[in-house]
Amino acid sequence: MIEEGDEIVLQLADPPNCPRCGGSGPVSAQFPYSWTNASGEAVPGIREATLCPVCDRDEPAADRLLAFFAVHKTLEPSELGTFHNLSTAWVAIARARKVNQQQLADEYERSRNGEL
Repeated sequence: MIEEGDEIVLQLADPPNCPRCGGSGPVSAQFPYSWTNASGEAVPGIREATLCPVCDRDEPAADRLLAFFAVHKTLEPSELGTFHNLSTAWVAIARARKVNQQQLADEYERSRNGEL
């Protein structure tokens, strides 16, 4: 969920590659994120997500934003409203994405065992 007053920074020029697959995407977003540490205190921070045509496929908000980029090679002033709505929907989904703790634990063990 995007809260009023949250600062979301979108990067359209040379966004970083997807951290999940290493592929390129048309946009990345940085947004506020916080978690609760072991002592129960909230820890504020920033997360980043890259819109990926491979990893985000079949997620409706991502698909709509990817389709926008497929049609519009440049962002014109007349398209800012549509872009705002599509990117806001995608950021809300990216922001809600959680780490798969089991996958993380499995990868950690594989790394410790020299399997990665």
